[in-house]
Amino acid sequence: MLLLDGKGIAATIRAELAGEIRDLTGKIGRSPGLAVILAGDDKPSQTYVRNKERACAEIGIESETLRLPADIGPETLLGLIDSLNVRPDIDGILVQLPLPGGVDSRACLERIDPSKDVDGFHPVNMGRLMLGLPGLRPCTPAGVMEMLKRCALTPAGKRAVVLGRSNIVGKPLAVMLGAKGASADATVTVCHSATPDAAEYCRNADFVFLAMGKPESVRGDMIKKGAVVVDIGISVTEKGLRGDADFASVSAVAAAASPVPGGVGPMTIAMLMGNTVQAYKAHAGITQRFT
Repeated sequence: MLLLDGKGIAATIRAELAGEIRDLTGKIGRSPGLAVILAGDDKPSQTYVRNKERACAEIGIESETLRLPADIGPETLLGLIDSLNVRPDIDGILVQLPLPGGVDSRACLERIDPSKDVDGFHPVNMGRLMLGLPGLRPCTPAGVMEMLKRCALTPAGKRAVVLGRSNIVGKPLAVMLGAKGASADATVTVCHSATPDAAEYCRNADFVFLAMGKPESVRGDMIKKGAVVVDIGISVTEKGLRGDADFASVSAVAAAASPVPGGVGPMTIAMLMGNTVQAYKAHAGITQRFT
């Protein structure tokens, strides 16, 4: 079985981006800038932000983390986003979710300048994805697609099943898989909580993407022999971090599978770095702006 080593692939991507940033910094006169807004004391969010900070430092992105109290008012938070939107040294703005109660996360995400929306969640960028236009893509599904491409696993002409329909992963991933192009062109089915016998869809799929957040709920007997299984779910359990797949039984029948941890997670951060560099080039006029 081919182990989809997201950690290794992400390291290669970061090295590529570091070289690109070194070349561009002299031409543009500054490094790329990423601002991360972290409100409250959610422990997983704090860990994730630290990982982003390390990745930025490694490749030459200037990272600025704005750590805010949990009781910050929504107007204050929106005002902070406004101030970042107009700063010329900031190419990307990321609002770390979840936000404290009482703060409308959708309002915050929509307040970000779409050209600085490096998470790819703004309606403008989601709309461009749906229409097949260039733009900043949601990082996790983009990381999945990049992983498949670099492992020479093409879903073109194949049956693909996505378990989960979130706006962050399931929906955009389904669109990416079904888009025109040699690295996509799959026939996609999206299964969710109201799908009767989702396991049957999985058994007939060549590619299965797990994005439910239900640890070890997908077993090997639910997977077609020789299928590719990409596990996007991650949960904290008594046994540590676990994905949606029972990895031992799934890997016994799959041709390729991604582990948790070490699979899609590192790819998500690598794609965030890539989006920041993409925005940096657009703001400098090296590439065309998408908004």
